Amino acid sequence: MRALVTGGAGFIGCNMADRLASKGYEVVVFDNFSRKGTELNAEWFKERHTNIEIVKGDLSKDFKKLDEIIKACDEVYHFGAQTSVPVSIANPRADFEANILGTLNVLEAVRKSSRECPLFYSSTNKVYGELSGVKIIEKQDRYDFADLKNGINEAMPLDFQTPYGCSKGSADQYVKEYAKLYGLKNIIFRQSCIYGPRQLGLEAQGWVAWFVIAALLEKPIKIYGDGKQVRDLLYIDDLVDAIELAMQKKCFGEIFNIGGGKERAASLLDVIDIIEKKTGKKIEMSFHDWRAGDQKVYYTDYSKAERLLGWKPKIGIEEGIERLIEWARENLCFLSKVYG
Repeated sequence: MRALVTGGAGFIGCNMADRLASKGYEVVVFDNFSRKGTELNAEWFKERHTNIEIVKGDLSKDFKKLDEIIKACDEVYHFGAQTSVPVSIANPRADFEANILGTLNVLEAVRKSSRECPLFYSSTNKVYGELSGVKIIEKQDRYDFADLKNGINEAMPLDFQTPYGCSKGSADQYVKEYAKLYGLKNIIFRQSCIYGPRQLGLEAQGWVAWFVIAALLEKPIKIYGDGKQVRDLLYIDDLVDAIELAMQKKCFGEIFNIGGGKERAASLLDVIDIIEKKTGKKIEMSFHDWRAGDQKVYYTDYSKAERLLGWKPKIGIEEGIERLIEWARENLCFLSKVYG
């Protein structure tokens, strides 16, 4: 089997590529290496595998290169994207090109291929916007849903906000419609907060990893809002397990909300407290205005994935953060160079 992993030098992509290569796949990693530090993941591949080919390319510009790769592939895993809300606001054109045009190019290459290869698309809970129609209650230490006991399921109306929400949501719908109109074997995951080793987190994206790295490097962090906003955390291995199951069970045409669920929901302040206790470091933080499109609370109702895939998360928040801290400590020399 031969698989293409777009954005394969990024956090989720490299973990997916590693899993596939470990199972004997021939893997093509396609990445533009625009994100600082992704070269660490490329070097990691070289140390672990001889069956991973790394191709530098841009999804929005290198269609011919992409087309030739997909003609020889049995599966496509599409993670390549611009992933930051603030970056999308600062440069909406680049966000559009990466997320919409890049995804359209992948879809067209798959549609034109005679191999009819299944396509997995990594979407986001940001397609639901601020959840403005959902009643939120404020508790002493966190926000919560007033009426949604299990969180957000796939029936939640789409509400694209910010350029990032618009671009990822539009791409999400392109993937959905290409499955219906052209019969492509597409699967969509609308993912919540994914974290774990090999994540080069930033304030704008990958915040759990950024908090860990900031603690170890003794750097200050900024909290946008009051820190009581809640996210459900999903460890990377649990996500990769779910992706494999969806592909194995051929859930083509399906959309899944994937996240840690209510039992793995935590506020930003909760996560900071866990990191401080496990690292023995006090994190210096400052508070700033809320960011556009931010959700005060989001956690996933993953009951559809549990029903159709037989999947549920295995790794708890504390164990997952311990694993992330261990990886960050082992790579602290490199991380100190990346983060200056």
